[in-house]
Amino acid sequence: MSLEELTTRRPYNAAVDFVDGNIARGNAKKVAFKEAARSITYGELQAETCRFGRGLYTLGLKPESRIIILHLDMIEFPIAFWGAIRAGIIPIPLNTLLTPEQYAYIIEDSRAEAIFISPQLISSIEPILNKLTWLKLAIVSGKEKEAPKIGKLNVHRFDDVIANGSPEVWHSPTISDEIAFWLYSSGSTGDPKGARHIQSSLIATAKLFGQDVMGIRSDDIVFSAAKLFFAYGLGNSMSFPMSVGATTILLAERPTPDYVLETIKREQPTIFYGVPTLFGALLNHKDIGRGAGSKRLRLCTSAGEALPANIGERWRDITGVDILDGIGSTEMLHIFVSNRPDDIHYGTSGKPVPGYDAKIVGEDGKELGDGEIGELVVRGHSSADGYWNQRAKSRRTFVGEWTYTGDKYLRDSNGYYVYCGRTDDMFKVSGIWVSPFEVEAALVSHEAVLEAAVIGKTDNDGLIKPKAYVVLREGFKPDEKLYESLRSHVKTRAGMWKYPRWIDARLELPKTATGKIQRFKLRDEEAARSPK
Repeated sequence: MSLEELTTRRPYNAAVDFVDGNIARGNAKKVAFKEAARSITYGELQAETCRFGRGLYTLGLKPESRIIILHLDMIEFPIAFWGAIRAGIIPIPLNTLLTPEQYAYIIEDSRAEAIFISPQLISSIEPILNKLTWLKLAIVSGKEKEAPKIGKLNVHRFDDVIANGSPEVWHSPTISDEIAFWLYSSGSTGDPKGARHIQSSLIATAKLFGQDVMGIRSDDIVFSAAKLFFAYGLGNSMSFPMSVGATTILLAERPTPDYVLETIKREQPTIFYGVPTLFGALLNHKDIGRGAGSKRLRLCTSAGEALPANIGERWRDITGVDILDGIGSTEMLHIFVSNRPDDIHYGTSGKPVPGYDAKIVGEDGKELGDGEIGELVVRGHSSADGYWNQRAKSRRTFVGEWTYTGDKYLRDSNGYYVYCGRTDDMFKVSGIWVSPFEVEAALVSHEAVLEAAVIGKTDNDGLIKPKAYVVLREGFKPDEKLYESLRSHVKTRAGMWKYPRWIDARLELPKTATGKIQRFKLRDEEAARSPK
């Protein structure tokens, strides 16, 4: 079936493709999701999603109602997500590592009536319950015999909701262009924004990137360190493997290098999905080796931020497996520019994924030529329908068929796209654009540096120059001798004028829970210290 045929079916419900389709293909007894101590087959998943969807109706929810999913990566997550979509109810997965105030902002902004929550996360929302005017009921997973008390919310046990629903196969008569779920942006540049995605976006990304670029197969066992609440992780762990009947390994815990390597060794995945900071940390782990512990590992991918060439090359040399680096976004749902298994150029994001069009434009909106730095814009079926309650930002980001990414890029003479930084992160030195990422990549290629972030700082003459914040590897001390070594290294790797005039060693860098460095926080910190 062509992409147009896949994405224009009316009526259409995504649960039919991703859940029921596996039953039609004979996968009823195949494991869909696996944790360390339990698993669920595709047949069981179908029955549970049917029960959960009907169970939501018994609680008073109806098609187009919104339900927050604040849940660890456990088997209950896909049941709730696909059960809601089956019912035409809109699931909104939330980052499990936010602060209570951030939850207050998002939950109230979404106007969700219900929340599905892990018992371990209840304490994260209790302090802000008095600020929530729309949220009325909660569904709590776990094996407690009685539902816990959560403020004035009407609380139900997940198992009871399941028990109140019928396993008879059904789905709400939604259409392909109907809103199916929301994802909130990670907040790397300010308050998160709710991006609304339609029913057919998931199958578009699964076909275009999961199947056509990655070559995901039914016999694959996949493991994503990126969590299900993250657009990247949602594709990695659900839509991609489910589109072909593969098996997904879930990790409820935070993906520290120890947990990740332990899981890879135990489960022996064929595909591993990570982010640049995690790949860097894994390379610094004492137990890293061939296949990162899996004899079956055949492919890795990276997104979230650009992958420094040094990390990709070291990963390949040590593990024997390449990393496909690409760029995606919450607004586009998944990766739209990427390297290919047979065409990997470390230090670039690759080329547009077939089915997407990309171009680089200047401030006047006109397309730029090779080697010129501008904003990356993209078009393709998986673009969000817009932001919720953010009209001005929607009009700036979604312009006709094109989505403005906010990322600065250049295209080299061979057609490969090279990341330069977020639009707000870029600055000029001596009239020439400086890419923070380029300087950061040069810094982390030094033996002493584990992580780096670069911003523009105004010197005594009122001129902007690079300032670097670094996290050092174990065994290295921050002193002027090391800093001079780092400056010389950057001059050699990135350019004479790009070296950091100031270097600040930190124990950690400010990041979102998905691993993106929040340079704006470093800029704000610098501005607060500067004389007015």
